[in-house]
Amino acid sequence: MKRPQYVTDKALKTFIKNALEEDIQDGDHSTLSTIPEDLEQSAKLLVKQNCILAGVELAEFIFKTFDKNLKIETFIKDGATAKVGDVAFIVTGKARSILSTERLILNCMQRMSGIATLTHDWDSRLVGTKTKLLDTRKTTPNFRICEKWAVAIGGGTNHRYGLYDMIMLKDNHIDYNGSITNAVKMAKDYIKKHKKKLKIEVETRNLEEVQEAIKAKADRIMLDNMDVPTMKQAVEMINGACESEASGGITREMLKDIASTGVTFISAGALTHSAENIDLSLKAVK
Repeated sequence: MKRPQYVTDKALKTFIKNALEEDIQDGDHSTLSTIPEDLEQSAKLLVKQNCILAGVELAEFIFKTFDKNLKIETFIKDGATAKVGDVAFIVTGKARSILSTERLILNCMQRMSGIATLTHDWDSRLVGTKTKLLDTRKTTPNFRICEKWAVAIGGGTNHRYGLYDMIMLKDNHIDYNGSITNAVKMAKDYIKKHKKKLKIEVETRNLEEVQEAIKAKADRIMLDNMDVPTMKQAVEMINGACESEASGGITREMLKDIASTGVTFISAGALTHSAENIDLSLKAVK
């Protein structure tokens, strides 16, 4: 599948550099002390739990960044269903390179596959509706690129990547500012002054705030922690004037009922903060 726009070579190289520095520093002494420099071997990525596999392309990028001479034969691509006992890929080359990158590869792929699997399961509940499933910024610091990439691989849609690519006026912004009307006006003035192309989303907590956000002409209105009947009323009030987003305390069991309100998006932090890692291992090919 095509990489999301934020997954650039530059961003990946920065992530990999920092991750390897954290792990190796002045040397992988276990490997350096026991494995001859010229020894070449192969290892297979073994799937030990049924899942939607994610992180294969990242693994290839890590291997090649560390040692351009490593060769990877891929059997299962990102986003595909993998079963217990499947081999996702085989990497061949210097044994030292394979061993020194093993843990980084597994940490990334196990986490990403867990997120992709959970996202795929949740997204399947929305089949037949027009509602899209979004992630949030509730991600692991310095690992967001992988977690949001995994959501996309699992069939979800990425919300804003960070604080810089969308204006989201949450409850604290509004409480500090004084009102939705004033906050949206100031945000629009800021966009115009700085010549930015940013959408404005407003978090609302009740129908009165929804009405105020409609009048302020926000681009998207978040319906925060509302029950389904209230959400349905809110969507009817919005009546297509802007996008709508259900958020706050979303569970898998609620998805179909929420989608039935006609809301444009459902955002769930659980996709990234509550996914369980998938069991994978990198085993020597004997």
